[in-house]
Amino acid sequence: MDFIDARFFEMLFLICFGVSWPMNIAKAVRSKTSKGVSLPFLLICFLGYVFGIISKLVDIQLSYTLAFYCINICMVATCIVLYFVNAQRDRIADNARS
Repeated sequence: MDFIDARFFEMLFLICFGVSWPMNIAKAVRSKTSKGVSLPFLLICFLGYVFGIISKLVDIQLSYTLAFYCINICMVATCIVLYFVNAQRDRIADNARS
Protein backbone atom coordinates (compact mmCIF):
# COMPACT_ATOMS: atom_id res chain seq x y z
CA MET A 1 0.00 0.00 0.00
CA ASP A 2 3.00 2.31 -0.39
CA PHE A 3 1.58 3.70 -3.62
CA ILE A 4 -1.62 4.77 -1.88
CA ASP A 5 -1.16 8.00 0.04
CA ALA A 6 -3.17 11.12 0.86
CA ARG A 7 -2.79 12.42 -2.70
CA PHE A 8 -4.48 9.28 -4.06
CA PHE A 9 -7.56 9.85 -1.90
CA GLU A 10 -7.51 13.56 -2.69
CA MET A 11 -7.54 12.64 -6.38
CA LEU A 12 -10.51 10.30 -5.83
CA PHE A 13 -12.35 13.10 -4.00
CA LEU A 14 -11.68 15.52 -6.85
CA ILE A 15 -12.85 12.98 -9.43
CA CYS A 16 -16.05 12.22 -7.50
CA PHE A 17 -16.80 15.88 -6.95
CA GLY A 18 -15.79 16.70 -10.53
CA VAL A 19 -18.33 14.28 -11.99
CA SER A 20 -21.12 16.61 -10.89
CA TRP A 21 -19.88 19.61 -12.88
CA PRO A 22 -20.49 18.24 -16.38
CA MET A 23 -24.02 17.30 -15.29
CA ASN A 24 -24.53 20.83 -13.96
CA ILE A 25 -23.22 22.31 -17.21
CA ALA A 26 -25.53 20.10 -19.29
CA LYS A 27 -28.53 21.08 -17.15
CA ALA A 28 -27.72 24.79 -17.51
CA VAL A 29 -27.39 24.47 -21.29
CA ARG A 30 -30.65 22.51 -21.62
CA SER A 31 -32.74 24.60 -19.24
CA LYS A 32 -31.59 28.01 -20.53
CA THR A 33 -32.48 29.56 -17.16
CA SER A 34 -30.58 30.65 -14.08
CA LYS A 35 -33.58 30.01 -11.85
CA GLY A 36 -32.69 27.53 -9.12
CA VAL A 37 -28.94 28.10 -9.51
CA SER A 38 -27.01 29.51 -6.57
CA LEU A 39 -24.33 31.95 -7.70
CA PRO A 40 -22.88 32.21 -4.16
CA PHE A 41 -22.48 28.41 -4.11
CA LEU A 42 -20.67 28.46 -7.45
CA LEU A 43 -18.40 31.28 -6.32
CA ILE A 44 -17.55 29.50 -3.07
CA CYS A 45 -16.72 26.32 -5.01
CA PHE A 46 -14.56 28.36 -7.39
CA LEU A 47 -12.75 29.96 -4.47
CA GLY A 48 -12.24 26.56 -2.87
CA TYR A 49 -10.58 25.29 -6.03
CA VAL A 50 -8.42 28.44 -6.17
CA PHE A 51 -7.22 27.69 -2.63
CA GLY A 52 -6.63 24.04 -3.57
CA ILE A 53 -4.53 25.10 -6.55
CA ILE A 54 -2.57 27.56 -4.41
CA SER A 55 -1.91 24.82 -1.85
CA LYS A 56 -0.49 22.59 -4.59
CA LEU A 57 1.66 25.38 -6.03
CA VAL A 58 3.23 26.30 -2.68
CA ASP A 59 3.87 22.66 -1.77
CA ILE A 60 7.50 21.65 -2.14
CA GLN A 61 6.53 18.44 -3.94
CA LEU A 62 4.20 19.27 -6.83
CA SER A 63 1.38 16.71 -6.98
CA TYR A 64 -0.52 15.24 -9.92
CA THR A 65 -3.74 16.23 -8.14
CA LEU A 66 -3.13 19.77 -9.40
CA ALA A 67 -4.44 18.64 -12.80
CA PHE A 68 -7.75 17.60 -11.25
CA TYR A 69 -8.08 20.95 -9.47
CA CYS A 70 -7.48 22.72 -12.79
CA ILE A 71 -10.05 20.60 -14.64
CA ASN A 72 -12.66 21.19 -11.94
CA ILE A 73 -12.07 24.94 -11.69
CA CYS A 74 -12.54 25.20 -15.48
CA MET A 75 -15.88 23.43 -15.20
CA VAL A 76 -17.00 25.67 -12.32
CA ALA A 77 -15.95 28.72 -14.35
CA THR A 78 -18.10 27.38 -17.21
CA CYS A 79 -21.05 27.05 -14.80
CA ILE A 80 -20.54 30.65 -13.66
CA VAL A 81 -20.47 31.92 -17.25
CA LEU A 82 -23.61 29.92 -18.06
CA TYR A 83 -25.29 31.40 -14.98
CA PHE A 84 -24.79 34.93 -16.31
CA VAL A 85 -25.79 33.96 -19.87
CA ASN A 86 -28.97 32.33 -18.58
CA ALA A 87 -29.70 35.21 -16.17
CA GLN A 88 -29.58 37.56 -19.16
CA ARG A 89 -32.01 35.26 -21.02
CA ASP A 90 -34.28 35.32 -17.98
CA ARG A 91 -34.24 39.14 -17.90
CA ILE A 92 -35.05 39.34 -21.63
CA ALA A 93 -37.92 36.84 -21.22
CA ASP A 94 -39.27 38.71 -18.19
CA ASN A 95 -39.17 42.03 -20.07
CA ALA A 96 -40.94 40.48 -23.07
CA ARG A 97 -43.77 39.32 -20.79
CA SER A 98 -44.19 42.81 -19.27
